[in-house]
Amino acid sequence: MATKPDDKALWIPEHFRKSAQNIAEDAVKQFVKDSQVIGLGSGPMAAAIIKEIGKLPPEIKKTLKCIASSTQIKQEALAGNLTIVDNNFVPEVDIIFDGADQLDSQLNMIKGGGGALLKEKVLHSGAKTIVITAECFKYVKTFDRSIPIEIHPFALYILQKKLESEHEGKPELRMLNEGYPYVTENGNFILDTVIPSIPDVQKKEIELKSIPGVIEVGLFTKHANMYYKAKEGGVFESKEMR
Repeated sequence: MATKPDDKALWIPEHFRKSAQNIAEDAVKQFVKDSQVIGLGSGPMAAAIIKEIGKLPPEIKKTLKCIASSTQIKQEALAGNLTIVDNNFVPEVDIIFDGADQLDSQLNMIKGGGGALLKEKVLHSGAKTIVITAECFKYVKTFDRSIPIEIHPFALYILQKKLESEHEGKPELRMLNEGYPYVTENGNFILDTVIPSIPDVQKKEIELKSIPGVIEVGLFTKHANMYYKAKEGGVFESKEMR
């Protein structure tokens, strides 16, 4: 089933809330330093970290510059009195805190359930350190959900055919509840595409990205520096990549 925009995109299930808070405290303590440029990714777990950054003393917060991947996350940051800067600072991003919709056994990720995959991937590409946090059920052996693919509206019909005929995909145009196509903050459409088997995720990411009309693909193959796995009851695991 293709993913639809989620009105509860920043909502954390009750049994994961304590874990999210514990991860946020640990991540901020370990990674946030004075005078950093911080990329703000998406998802409820990343939002928990952003809220924790907002609790820092004013004298530290005023030295931080934040770049938000979406309007929703920007509002979370502003609520914490964090300073939002423009994309001129992307090449200087010290760290990005982000979530994931799913992670496979090789720690490749599917992202874009909230529609911010383009800005997220740009931030990942420029960040010196990447920190990912996700609930335990999002860690899987192999992907079993749709891949968000951001496309130019002009290419909608040809891309639907190409994804079906050349990639054995089942693309579904993301829609709003009112019956209109979902439009990203960049003015594009999203095809949530189920692909039955992906033996080589990096190769598939490149193949999909190379199709004319595709703006960005929700396959993220650049490994993070730290992964947090939230479990129930306040418990979490962390894995640092060397």
